[in-house]
Amino acid sequence: MKEMTLQTKVKVCSYDELPSEDKEVVDAARAATANSYAIYSHFNVGAAVRLGNGDIVSGSNQENAAYPSGLCAERTTIFWANSQYPQEPVEVLAIAARNDSGELPVPIPPCGACRQVILETEKRYGNVIRIVLYGSKQCYVIEDGIKALLPLSFDAGFLE
Repeated sequence: MKEMTLQTKVKVCSYDELPSEDKEVVDAARAATANSYAIYSHFNVGAAVRLGNGDIVSGSNQENAAYPSGLCAERTTIFWANSQYPQEPVEVLAIAARNDSGELPVPIPPCGACRQVILETEKRYGNVIRIVLYGSKQCYVIEDGIKALLPLSFDAGFLE
């Protein structure tokens, strides 16, 4: 039997250490948390993407009393961007969250369903998406795209 080791490289930095281009997308994600409809969990998530043409699109989580009917901020944002700008690749994705006490000090990662959608978006446009996860005390930057957060991923290649 062989063993594999999977590694993920994550840069840890403060918000101030981010390049201005990343701060712009992070700020849009932070602002989007105010548009979250999270009356059940009180966990407000915002996401923003920078598209190939430079436009920034943002979205937020939207809850429903029937929990599975809600949608995460990442998918809300990516689906809207893909439907309104179908020719523009997603180049950067930023995610921020807050609760009733304020912005979270450490970043939150995307859930499994969102990771799968990010994977499909990378495949759709043929590019790696830079992922910036915001926390008020530290940020995580994933340069290598979603496969760094979703190793051994399932994609369309398995359907052939």
